[in-house]
Amino acid sequence: MPSLKDIVVGSGECGGAWIVHVASNSNLNSKPMNSSLMLRFRPARLRGLLGGLAGLAVAAGAGQGAEPVAQVKPPPDFGALEFEQLANIRVTSVSKKEESLSGAAAAIHVITPEDIRRSGATSLPELLRLAPGVQVARIDARRWAVSARGFNGEFANKLLIMVDGRTVYTPLFSGVQWRLVDPVLEDIERIEVIRGPGATVWGANAVNGVINIITKSAQATQGGLVTAGGGSEESAFGVLRYGLKLNDDAFFRVYAKGGLGDDTRLAGGGASVDAWQSGLGGFRLDWHPTGADTVMMQGEFYAGTSDQFSSVAFPFDPARYHGGHALARWTRELGDDSRMSLQFFYNRNVLDQEGFQEDRDQYDVEFQHQFALGTRNNLVWGGGYRLNLDRMLPGNLGTVTFLPVEDEVHQFNFFLQDTLTLVPDRLTFTPGVKLELHEYTGLEVQPGARLAWTPHADHTFWASVARAVRTPSRADEALFAPAAAPFFSLPNTALPAERLTACELGYRTQPHPRLTLDTALFYNDYDRLRANDRPFLPGPATVRGSQMRGESYGVESIANWQALDRWRLTASYTYLNTQLHLDPGSTAAATAADPERQSPRHEVALRSRLDLTRDVEFDASYRFVDSLPALGIAAYHSVDLRLGWRPKKHLELSLVGQNLLNSAHAEFRTGFVAPVPKEIERSVYGKVTWRF
Repeated sequence: MPSLKDIVVGSGECGGAWIVHVASNSNLNSKPMNSSLMLRFRPARLRGLLGGLAGLAVAAGAGQGAEPVAQVKPPPDFGALEFEQLANIRVTSVSKKEESLSGAAAAIHVITPEDIRRSGATSLPELLRLAPGVQVARIDARRWAVSARGFNGEFANKLLIMVDGRTVYTPLFSGVQWRLVDPVLEDIERIEVIRGPGATVWGANAVNGVINIITKSAQATQGGLVTAGGGSEESAFGVLRYGLKLNDDAFFRVYAKGGLGDDTRLAGGGASVDAWQSGLGGFRLDWHPTGADTVMMQGEFYAGTSDQFSSVAFPFDPARYHGGHALARWTRELGDDSRMSLQFFYNRNVLDQEGFQEDRDQYDVEFQHQFALGTRNNLVWGGGYRLNLDRMLPGNLGTVTFLPVEDEVHQFNFFLQDTLTLVPDRLTFTPGVKLELHEYTGLEVQPGARLAWTPHADHTFWASVARAVRTPSRADEALFAPAAAPFFSLPNTALPAERLTACELGYRTQPHPRLTLDTALFYNDYDRLRANDRPFLPGPATVRGSQMRGESYGVESIANWQALDRWRLTASYTYLNTQLHLDPGSTAAATAADPERQSPRHEVALRSRLDLTRDVEFDASYRFVDSLPALGIAAYHSVDLRLGWRPKKHLELSLVGQNLLNSAHAEFRTGFVAPVPKEIERSVYGKVTWRF
């Protein structure tokens, strides 16, 4: 199947053009691959294109814009809901079936479209700062460290991320490459953030949390959307999207997104050489062939480059990445409380950087069935199969090597969960279990149980206990460093899965129509955590082993107060304490326990959303993040401000300032590319959004 080879975005006499060249093979590896995608931008031309789009938006807003295309049975607009109705948002990530947010027996937070629009965020990790208990730190211009309840890092391996039910958790390092997860923010319907294990329904690697990004249906995005902007750090960005009605039962949208960013700053001064540029394009189709059947299909291609800087004070060649995915899901309603679904997705990712080259294909198929059994039981069961194929080659500098070079990993899973109503509308008990057969570790059993008690419509108490595992990654099993002997770091093909037993208590209440409170307490017990051991090898060489255990505990709390009809305040606080211990007899270095202070112990966030007039908005946010002693990162305070104006019905202008308290500050550091901390600078950008 041919794939996009080069996409050049430039500006001509008419303001801009997309030029697409299709080629059939990738030249990253010596053998032909099924598909490839390479996207190249010329910054000056991209700025010209985005500037033209901004001018077009302003000109259109000044005239009579076309009314949006009429929608058929649109989904609810969460941003327009009354404050007291927000707790009744329907969520699906806790039990793989719809339930109200207020009654969910889990530490869950929902980020709505209105939260997204008024946050001033330009990337998905920035949005996750809105959820309590999620640690978000920026490493450089394009890389992030994101985790829940500790163990943060560039490849934080205990947090599962999904987009529309498609996992974006990479098996390479057991984590998420955030530069590859870049959805159109205006197309997100909601983000469901679960802190705590979700392995009972989602499987291995849903250890400390699950984040499910759910995008809007094509039916809900009819008409056009243009956004364009740029500023001091986010040099230029833009989105083009158009949705149309194919017939009474089918809706379609197509979109494109691009951007480029400036370098961050080195702690000692000077640019850190990590500027980036990226772009993507995709589509979504929603079709209702019958009253009982729904078909959703979507696909996306992406590509980009990121400059890189090493401790030897010169830039490497830019890291280049491209890929895409295709997803199809069929859902059938079988009755009033019975439905089934079948989903298939394919992911492709090609990454070329100084340490290694990755060429990966992933296939996944899942089936799920929900039905009522009598009047008290509601069962959900299902199963699936996943295949990972990869080819790993040494990078430009031969930093690391993978042996074997090619790998094929099969994974099977089955789950069963029952929601038992003990007292109607008052007390529910939800036991479940997930069985997974993994090629590295064999059969993994992950049981869990949740209890929710609602003595009053405005009060919910909940508790849960669960077991989750983190299976070894490709790097655990096959990564040698450096690329040739003598090796200083060796893999271990006998690693067992890391294990977690988690206990949680929570209380959710709405004591007043204008006030909601949500608090969760947790205690996590970890076993067989990975550490670098030296059991028998001479010299400084280490081998990855399971020589560490530990525990963590903490509290997460958030309050929402509608102080006035036009003014909403939100406050959140997170406390986390992690203690890690090497097993008796372990020869691992004491620094193996450093992950216990790679996440902040205290975090505080305050947000204000104020409508100054009917057309003018003023939003402010403050956050305090505690120090990271293991990384030498000091505590910091940060303030973001946003001013929004809607001069016309379909036109919005906004001005955003980020990190305004300091000229620059460091948030995280990693030795994967450079051990020198990079500082995130104060930034300002403007944005235009036009809907037609």
